[in-house]
Amino acid sequence: MQLQVSWSLSRMSTFTRSALRSRVSAWLYPAAGYAISLVCLVWVYRGFDWKSELPKLASADWRWITVAVLFDLAVYFIQGWRWRLLLMPVARPSLFRTVQAVFVGLFANEILPFRSGELVRGYAIAKWSQIPYSVALSSVAVERLFDGLWLVLGFYLIRPFLPVPGYIRDGGAILAGLLVVLALALGGVMFRKQHAHAAVSASRWSGVLFHVVEGLHAMGSSPSFYAALAVSFLYLALQVAPIYALMRSFDLDLPFLAAVVVLVILRLGTILPQAPGNVGGFQFFAVVGLRLFDVDKSTATSLATIMFVVVTVPLWVGGLIAIATAGVRLKDLHKGARSSFRTRQVPVEDPKE
Repeated sequence: MQLQVSWSLSRMSTFTRSALRSRVSAWLYPAAGYAISLVCLVWVYRGFDWKSELPKLASADWRWITVAVLFDLAVYFIQGWRWRLLLMPVARPSLFRTVQAVFVGLFANEILPFRSGELVRGYAIAKWSQIPYSVALSSVAVERLFDGLWLVLGFYLIRPFLPVPGYIRDGGAILAGLLVVLALALGGVMFRKQHAHAAVSASRWSGVLFHVVEGLHAMGSSPSFYAALAVSFLYLALQVAPIYALMRSFDLDLPFLAAVVVLVILRLGTILPQAPGNVGGFQFFAVVGLRLFDVDKSTATSLATIMFVVVTVPLWVGGLIAIATAGVRLKDLHKGARSSFRTRQVPVEDPKE
């Protein structure tokens, strides 16, 4: 009896600690993200003379800004294409559906912290294609691995030609190490399925992990996997075009390589989740990248500001259109994604709902 009471008290204590950690993390992590964004915004805009800089923003060449917006939108259609290629071995979503889910997720990222849009778009495509949610999230993880591989490769190709700050070099090295580990783990799951099944069979998540292993193995065994890897290069390369176009809109005499460097720094700097839309962090790393090319801080801040608007506003419009055409509410998708992620369940709703 005494042992049973002790065991019960121990379980209650464990549950209490777990609940406390959950409550603390529910506000501490978002608060940390908002604090980082606030510090970045203060640094970027401290001493910025809005009265003298606003006319410069208004006098920017809107033809180049239009080009930047069009290329920025094209990037996400390419992302939808890549995602469809990845999912082809396990589902047959239309290009319209994958692009729609991408824009829904991007819109969610703009208003929700910690890039919750990745969970939301995975949940949406799982519903619409009737595949396990865990498999959809696995495909999102593969996308991010592809992005990281091309990003690190680009970083090490441009590094010898530029005075890259030490903290960015260190960040690139850490990211490269993590990517090697993830690539090896992914390769083991994809190409040694039996060993992967044996490794996850004892886990309490074995049912979900079984679907993950099967899905990743199907993806990795398909020629479309390598096509998606190639399209990932196009996806990343196209992101340079809006940055270069905006540099031209400010009549900055900078080479195309400068836009590549700014993109690499932006992507490396905003890997960790921050406030919604990476506000603050985006402007900070854009200014850091431009300052490497001796752009004065006021001009760099003006360009970073309009760059953020050009990147953000089309996502709002595209996201609202995607949500409207899908006939869903973002609140419901977010709730379903969080519930499925926590309970390790697969959404089974009718995709027409």
